[in-house]
Formats: sequence, C-alpha cells, structure tokens
Amino acid sequence: MTTAAIIVAAGRGTRAGGDVPKQWQVIAGQTVVEHTLDRFAAHPHVDDIVLVVAAEDLDFVDALGLEARATIAHGGSTRAASVLSGLARTNADYVLIHDAARCAVPADVIDRVIDALQTHDGAAPALAVTDALWTGAQGLVSGVRDRTGLFRAQTPQGFHRTAILAAHGACAQDAADDVEIARSAGLDVAIVGGDERNLKITTPGDFARAAHHLEVPMDIRTGNGFDVHRFGPGDHVVLCGVKVPYERGLQGHSDADVGMHTVTDAIYGALARGDIGQHFPPSDPQWKGAASYIFLEHACQMARDMGFTLTHVDCTLICEFPKIGPVAAAMRAEMARIMQLDVDRVSVKATTSERLGFTGRGEGIAALATVTLVKS
Repeated sequence: MTTAAIIVAAGRGTRAGGDVPKQWQVIAGQTVVEHTLDRFAAHPHVDDIVLVVAAEDLDFVDALGLEARATIAHGGSTRAASVLSGLARTNADYVLIHDAARCAVPADVIDRVIDALQTHDGAAPALAVTDALWTGAQGLVSGVRDRTGLFRAQTPQGFHRTAILAAHGACAQDAADDVEIARSAGLDVAIVGGDERNLKITTPGDFARAAHHLEVPMDIRTGNGFDVHRFGPGDHVVLCGVKVPYERGLQGHSDADVGMHTVTDAIYGALARGDIGQHFPPSDPQWKGAASYIFLEHACQMARDMGFTLTHVDCTLICEFPKIGPVAAAMRAEMARIMQLDVDRVSVKATTSERLGFTGRGEGIAALATVTLVKS
C-alpha cells in the first residue's frame, strides 16, 4: 500500500501576523512549509508529497525550489476545495491530509495514523481535553461544560484515498476538517494519540513555541587519547609541533610527536572513527617520517565534515625531561594554528610520574589528551 501526504498550505493565516502568510514565514532557519515538508520527506512510509498552495503564493514555491520536493497543486476558495485539489494529484492508497502550520509533527504521530488505517476508513491524532471547560459572557464565567469524551483534534488526518475522495464529492459545504467530512459520509475514524509538539501555528506567540520543538538538540562529544613513544638516538624531540632540543630523540614511524598523536586520537575517538593507525597505517611507507600535523589536520577536517566544531583541547605530557614549561606557550600556539582554534581553547601542560615507571626512568614520554566537539 502506498501513502501520500497532502500538505495544505493555501490559507492566509491572518491571526499569526506578519507581512506574509504564516506558512511562508521563517522560523529556525527555514519557512514553516519547508519544516513541514522535511517531516514527511524523512518518514520511511510516506511515498509521495503533494503541496497545495494558493495561486498568489507560487513565487514562494519558485524561490524555494519546492517543485523538486513535492507535487504542486493549486488551492481553492475553501479548505475542502484545496484538499480536493490535492487529492486529484495522487493515486496513493492512503492519504495523510496535514495542515502546513503543524510544522513540528513527530514521526511517531504519523506512524500511528498509518497503522490505524490498516483497520479503519480513517484515523486522526488527538489529545484528550484535560482542563476544565467554561462558557463565558461579557468577561464572566457563565457556565461549565463536561470535558468527558472531548478531544483536541490534530493532523495528519489519514484516509483511504478513494473513500475520502467520495466523501468530499458528496459534501455540499465546507467543514472544519476532513474528519467532519468523513463522518458525514459514514466513515469510521479512529482516534490515535496526538502530541503536544504537534502544535498549529495560529497566533504570533506560536512561532516561538514551534521553534523550540524544531531546534536540533546539541550533540556534544568528548574524546580521550593516550600515546607513548620511547627515547632513542637524536638531539631533539618534536612535541605538539615544536622542536625541543634534547640529548635524545623520540622513536616512531612518523616524527613521533607524542602530544600531537594523542590529540589526533582523541578527535578520532570523539567521532567514533578509530585511531591514527587506521587512517595512516604504519605499514604504509609513505608515512615514514611524516610530520604529525598531517594527521591532526585530517582529524580536524573530518570533524568539520561531520558537522562538529572543535571547542577545546587539553593535552598533558608525562615526562621527566625535557622541561615543558619554557616551550608550553609555543606548543599551544602551534596546536591552535593547526586546529584553527583560539589559543585560549588549547591547553598544553606537563607532569612527571615522580620517577616511577618508564617515564620516571627516562625511557620515553607519554601523553594524555581530552577534546570536546559540539554539533548544534
């Protein structure tokens, strides 16, 4: 069975304010219509999308390139006429008729509507009324109403296409929604669970509420790195990109920059993308004696390509010699340059192991690093 979403976006929405109809106003970086299209385009069980717009809004369609994202239908003088126009543009088995102004509809609401169509003519999401209900006149409470069995209707309202098409054809007047039209034709409509996030933008204050639900949750990653290199013949070591004079050198397949290797591995770790050895195998002769900034730049670019911003680096060098304090500032500056960070976001410090272990015996240098990546 195929499913099409019919997005009704032909209304004027004057209560929402603004210079253009609410569906063409921008929130959270996109127009309301684009957010709504995103929700249905991303759903695995929606095969087709029809967007119903007013003739006077076709400039918006062209400017946003929406013809590539949906079949465009022209709206009518009433909501029912607009829905009929959309129904005429699809042959799907099921249709999900949705108000464009409900731009934060969760995927599981769409799931519940589609699932209910397996056993019912129609299905629509709703929330039970939980507040007390009053009637009022001239600013005073004039009475109360029983809320038992009352629901707040939402969309998408789903139907077997042929059944709702016939119901619209038989209905001589406009209606509040498609459930009313379906019931007038004797169709059974199941109530499925709605969601508070599935709000309809109606007044100016609703834009901020919708934007809250449309914001992408911040993704914060922390990665840790650890590396060791032993001493061997030489007259200097390279640490965090800085050549430091010393009576011995560090041994390794590349330039053995233990600090830079550790930070690089921490970035790969935060991305869950392995380690230096996987990206630059020591068995490959082209990396023999390579400068370690090549590895660090690769890790930083991978983070950017995945949408992350590197926000902080903390590297600790563990050694008895050489002394790190006099060159720590230069190391911070070089690491910041390579990673395209402000220097105040890069920490390089050192400690000893109190003459214990291989570092305490002066056999090599170890390093620890922690990095933070943020995607928002």
